[in-house]
Amino acid sequence: MAVVRNDTSEGARIEMEEMPQPNLGCNNIGYLDFGEEEEAGIQLDANENEGDLDANNEENFDPWALPRIQRCWAKLVSLRVTFPRAYLSTDLDRRGKIKRVATVFAKIVLLFVLLYFFICSLDFLSSAFRLLGGKAAGEAFASNKILSNPVAGLMIGILATVLVQSSSTTTSIVVSMVASDILPVKPAIPIVMGANVGTTVTNTIVSLAQLTERNEFRRAFAGAVVHDIFNWLSVLVLLPLEVITGYLRRLTGLIIRDLHLSEGKKTNQKLLKVVTEPLTKLIIQIDKKVITKIALGKTDGKDKSLIKNCKTEEISVSRVGEETNQTRNVTIITEKDTCSFLFEGTTMSDTAVGVILLVVAIFMLLGCLIFIVKILHSMLRSKLAKIIKKTINADFPGPFKFLTGYLAILVGAGMTMLLQSSSIFTSAITPLIGVGVMTLERAFPLTLGANIGTTATGILAALASSSNLDKALQIAFCHLFFNISGIILWYPIPHMRRVPIRFAKSMGNKSAEYRWFAVSYLILLFFIFPATVFGLSLAGWRVLLGVCLPFMLFLLFVIVVNILQRKAPHILPERLQDWEWLPEWLRSLEPFDCLVIKTKTKIKNCWEAVVLYFHR
Repeated sequence: MAVVRNDTSEGARIEMEEMPQPNLGCNNIGYLDFGEEEEAGIQLDANENEGDLDANNEENFDPWALPRIQRCWAKLVSLRVTFPRAYLSTDLDRRGKIKRVATVFAKIVLLFVLLYFFICSLDFLSSAFRLLGGKAAGEAFASNKILSNPVAGLMIGILATVLVQSSSTTTSIVVSMVASDILPVKPAIPIVMGANVGTTVTNTIVSLAQLTERNEFRRAFAGAVVHDIFNWLSVLVLLPLEVITGYLRRLTGLIIRDLHLSEGKKTNQKLLKVVTEPLTKLIIQIDKKVITKIALGKTDGKDKSLIKNCKTEEISVSRVGEETNQTRNVTIITEKDTCSFLFEGTTMSDTAVGVILLVVAIFMLLGCLIFIVKILHSMLRSKLAKIIKKTINADFPGPFKFLTGYLAILVGAGMTMLLQSSSIFTSAITPLIGVGVMTLERAFPLTLGANIGTTATGILAALASSSNLDKALQIAFCHLFFNISGIILWYPIPHMRRVPIRFAKSMGNKSAEYRWFAVSYLILLFFIFPATVFGLSLAGWRVLLGVCLPFMLFLLFVIVVNILQRKAPHILPERLQDWEWLPEWLRSLEPFDCLVIKTKTKIKNCWEAVVLYFHR
């Protein structure tokens, strides 16, 4: 191996010619173990990135492995390594050590500040969606005839949660309706199942912020959709089981029967909101009672604005005039509830304010995410990254290894109870999955814990009910045991656990290859699909079964054939051993990708023509 070292003021450059070495089954390039390059003061050249390092080894490259450089033998082709002057000496002086510690501390503080504004942006996003679709969601809940159909109830739960951007709000409305005897427990169960599915839209949107980096987006999108897939798989099994046997209703009924319940007291657990509300309440305050009134069928809520209005009262007092010394009555308007904020008393409609908030929230969300990812990237170069990765992705030793995932479930549940939102927790870990700090296998049990933690809000809402506490608590327990049943079904057995993870990785690979696929998935799964199925369910069971049953059987057939093509193609007829005989648009996304590229090019050309025209 020929080594050439050129000393300059900037540092040193080392070039290593191609050197054949024995293949020890290592897929990554380099001799250094992860973390040792920082100890030696070595960094990869700024012109080389993760994709460049793996360009010579694409066949063996694992995009799901955490980005690191392992100690291994490989073929090295002109690998440039720079030695910054600050790291040429292994021993830093006092000033250097203070500077390094201060830099790390500043990055951590900035990370928490950005996380704070990130959570606030999610709150603004939720308020925007409530202003835009909150009344429509409330009106959907008001029709008991529609809600008696379990499929329609499921789709209403999904759409309502997507519109208000909060499963907690949806379940709280359902709990209020059950407590008021407007909605029985039986048709309310599919709605809370739908709320569980709809809440995953937020972290799916958050994953789109890493769209520019292919491998980061692959991991981030998979980390987001693994939550969707788990919830859908649970619904596909437990909804038919509930319709046929009433499993959740009977189980929670037995539990409630053995509890000695009394009238609920007002509960107001804010926890993290105590920190975020001082900022969010300065911008917008939503009157959630309006949506609940509409859902309960009260007519006085339909004409009211969702933007909170400060209550006032008129008080007549007697005053003595300074000049005439005569007593007179004066009416003074005083505020009973102070709610001063930016949009207080605005003449704009709820829709206009909602659009403004939506735009601000999206820009704020993207800005926070971009800077969070950049800071995480910079911290990944330090020894701290190695410690964090080892801690987050570590397993218990020896025979207790299988307990690690269950501890992660408890951590996810506890963090979600603290944050009072599963959307915030899952959205916060999505960038960590993208940059490679956390594996998908570790993130999966954390999201399962988030599902359990989010049920705490519904239970608190039920405990606050002044009437029918038993029914309100029963539907809240149905939400809890639905999530527990899903975990029991899909997590303890390793083969079952791999189903949502492998499905999520497949979706991540597809979205990394075709970036538009992620946006299409978001629109189809959370808007078009539930709206279409809801429309079919309104036409009656016969129409719904006539359309959906053949489609589901066909989809099941395709899935089974795809599995057999990979595992045992010899048992299939020769015709079905591959899909090459089908038109390309039926077996590949490539034609659609070409269409998207052509459309994008035309739009770009038109835009450039418009800009050129106005610049003349």
